[in-house]
Amino acid sequence: MLISTTDAIAGHDVVTTLGMVRGAATRTRNLLKDITEWFRNLVGAELEHYTKMLAEAREQAIERMIADARRLGADAVVGVQLATNHVASGAAEILAYGTAVKLRQR
Repeated sequence: MLISTTDAIAGHDVVTTLGMVRGAATRTRNLLKDITEWFRNLVGAELEHYTKMLAEAREQAIERMIADARRLGADAVVGVQLATNHVASGAAEILAYGTAVKLRQR
């Protein structure tokens, strides 16, 4: 499965547009990790737990988007974008979305 943030993939022509596909992942904070991160924030260090948590959520959202595209029989997803939304106190949603397409190699 080819994934692109652009509307085209080099060396390929889009022959069919199958529709929008998406995948989401929601993560909440961990109280014990929050205490550690709070201390790290005081000294200006990277908030490693949050960085890791959001990276994992992004990957899961992308994988879910790819699964959605596979269900449609897509060869690729173009125009991929990521969005982050605050859904509740201490919880964030990562959304990956794009357009599923069938390709023909040039």
